[in-house]
Amino acid sequence: MENKPKPELREVASAAIRDRWSSYPSAGLTPRRLTSILRDADAGNLVRQMELFTEMEEKDAHLFSCLQTRKLAVSGLPWTIEGNTATTDFVNEALDGLDNFEEALMDLMDALGKGFSVSEIIWGAGRGRVTAKTLTKRPQKKFRFATEDGLSISPRLVTEDEPINGVPLVDDKFIVHMYRAGADLPERGGLLRVLSWMYLFKNYAFKDWVTFCEVFGMPLRLGIYSPNATKEDREALINAVTNLGSDAAGIISESTKIEFVEAAGKGGASPYRDLVELINKEMSKAVLGQTLTSDVGGNGSYAAGMVHQVVRDDIMRADARALERTINRGLVRPLVMFNFGGSVKPPKFRFVLDREQTKEKK
Repeated sequence: MENKPKPELREVASAAIRDRWSSYPSAGLTPRRLTSILRDADAGNLVRQMELFTEMEEKDAHLFSCLQTRKLAVSGLPWTIEGNTATTDFVNEALDGLDNFEEALMDLMDALGKGFSVSEIIWGAGRGRVTAKTLTKRPQKKFRFATEDGLSISPRLVTEDEPINGVPLVDDKFIVHMYRAGADLPERGGLLRVLSWMYLFKNYAFKDWVTFCEVFGMPLRLGIYSPNATKEDREALINAVTNLGSDAAGIISESTKIEFVEAAGKGGASPYRDLVELINKEMSKAVLGQTLTSDVGGNGSYAAGMVHQVVRDDIMRADARALERTINRGLVRPLVMFNFGGSVKPPKFRFVLDREQTKEKK
C-alpha cells in the first residue's frame, strides 16, 4: 500500500500583534514618496507598498467598489467538482465542510489589487482522514520575493529568524493566488500598482476641492488702513479681520476700516469635479474594463452598456479560470494526496459560468 504523506498541522504563519501596525504611507503622500515606496517593493520589501494598497481601498470609495465588484463576480459563482473518480464525493464534501470557503475565495481574489494573495490551510487529522479545517488569509506584507541570489517567483515568508530574505513556504500548506497585470515581477503585478498614480492625483484634486468648497461664496474681508495708521493700528486691523469670521465682532481705530467684498461666481467647482470624474473613469477601465456599468448617470445607450457588460463577462471568466487553477493546485490536489496517496488523480474544481446552467449550490 502506498505511504500517504502527512500534512503540517501547526500554524506556520500565525498572526502577530505587529501585523496590525501600519506606517500609514498614504498620509502626506507625494510623488517622491510614492516612487520610494514602489522602488522598495521592486527590491523585494513589500511592507510599505502593501500598507499603501490597503489604505487605497479603505480611502477611495470608487476604487473599493470597482475591486469589490470584480472580486464578487467570481467568489459568488456556484461551483462544482468534476470527475468520476472515487475522490469526487470526498472533495465535494470536504469543500462543503469548510465554513469559510466562500470567504476564502474572496480573500484569494485580493490578488487582483495586490498582485498575489496567500491563505494558510489549517489541516486537521482524525479517524484516518485529513481535512482542511479552515483557510486563513495571511497579510501580503508578511511575505517578500527577494532572496540572497536575486528574485524569487514565489513568495517567501518573513520570520523572526529571516526578516530580510524570508523562508520558503512549507509545501502543501499555503494556497498562493497570483495575478499579473502585464508586469514581469509578482510585486508589480497588482492593479493597485497601476492605479497608485491615479490615486495620488485624485487625492490632490479632492484636497483642493474641499478647500475651495470651504471658502466658496464667502465674502472677502478686506481691511483698509490710511497712510497715517500706526504699526499698532495695522496689527489690530489684521487681528480684527482674522477673528471677524468666527467672532462677528471687533474693535478698530478710526484710521482703519473693514469692507466685505462679495465673492463672484467662477463657474463652480467643475475643474476639480472634472478631474475626479476623469480619474474615476480611468480606474473603472483598469479594473472592470469599461465605464458604463460603473458610472451612475453616465452617458451611453443601453446597447452600449450591454457591449461593455460582455467585456466584464470576459474578465470574469478569465478570473474564474485562474482561481480554479489555484484551488485545484493548492487545495484539491493535497486533499487527495493526503487521503488517497500521490498516485491518485484528483478531480477538478470548476466554477459554473454558463448562465443557463447556473443554479445555487446548496
